[in-house]
Amino acid sequence: MTENTHKPQNIMAKLKDQNINQDALSKVSYALFDFTKKEKSFLIITLILVTIAGIITPYTYAAMWFGFALAAYSAIANDSIQTIGTFIASNQERKWYWLWLFMGLIFVGTVTFSWFTYNGDVSYQRLQVPGLEEAPTSFVFLQLAAPIVLLVMTRMRMPVSTTFLLLNVFTYKAGTIVSVMQKSFLGYLLAFVIAIAVWFTLEKFVKTYLKGQAKPYWYVLQWITSGTLWAVWIMQDAANIAVFLPRQLNVWEFVAYTGFVFLGLGFLFYLKGDRIQGIVNEKTRVTDVRAATIVDLVYAIILIYFKMISNVPMSTTWVFIGLLGGRELSIALAKSKKLTKRRARLVRAYRLARKDIIRALIGLLVSLILALIINEGVRKEIFDLIF
Repeated sequence: MTENTHKPQNIMAKLKDQNINQDALSKVSYALFDFTKKEKSFLIITLILVTIAGIITPYTYAAMWFGFALAAYSAIANDSIQTIGTFIASNQERKWYWLWLFMGLIFVGTVTFSWFTYNGDVSYQRLQVPGLEEAPTSFVFLQLAAPIVLLVMTRMRMPVSTTFLLLNVFTYKAGTIVSVMQKSFLGYLLAFVIAIAVWFTLEKFVKTYLKGQAKPYWYVLQWITSGTLWAVWIMQDAANIAVFLPRQLNVWEFVAYTGFVFLGLGFLFYLKGDRIQGIVNEKTRVTDVRAATIVDLVYAIILIYFKMISNVPMSTTWVFIGLLGGRELSIALAKSKKLTKRRARLVRAYRLARKDIIRALIGLLVSLILALIINEGVRKEIFDLIF
């Protein structure tokens, strides 16, 4: 009797599990179908770019400029949340072309200074470190595919480290990858701790003095700090774009490099930061010009500090998500006196920080896999280290 009574129960349990699995599968299938439907045009463009990359790979000079064009737009589009993201969020009422001209001219001036000062090098010597000092003399398909992967991840609102994804596929020394990772992780921790200290200290000041409509001088301060941050970011991350190109650019190469990025910035401002701008907009009070000014100022100071330490490239993305994560946590701790409200805000801050860091880790993993597949020198160093 016991076995007979258990059999129907077991059958019902199995049917229930099957229904749950089918429901889960149906949801995944629907999500994929919905994404494909919504992103039809983008997927077609991506397929075309992949096809061109496959065809153009053997032709070194053409591949070099094709890879640069993809990297220029994808890197700036993904990293826009760090530098011009708060600038766009807090100036939504202003015409996009004024914002573009301001940031675009700063870009032109910053890279021009590097080009003159460092004998044709637009990366502020970030590409002169061992493992990156040699310009590519030939390309493989995955090197051209890396910026396409970055475009897809940007479309999915993932704050990926462009430094990891674009530089790692050209690095032939595992030690360089490790140095970049160490500096980037240190940047995350430092930014996280500084953000907690700064915003916990400033919370009472914000409550007391930063109420109501912002005074006009705040917009002047924000444009100054945003412009400074943008210039410092270029000094750090221009290497991610220039890695496809010769290490010293002649006049016409420099004009092509500068002109393309300048026009790409205009398109990005026209789109108001595109999809990934949502990562900035979801953060607490970041659309307030005063809050945006403080974020940009702290971020710029941190980047200046790391620029002075060494010429080793670093992921500014990791610094930025550390800054925003620490800021959200600090605001949650300082703002809510009641335990229930504080707990809810802490949970929200934790979820936002976790979401950002998981997405950044996915980008890091992808970049490491590509580096291992592409670069024989990296594979050999790791093999010798293990065995």
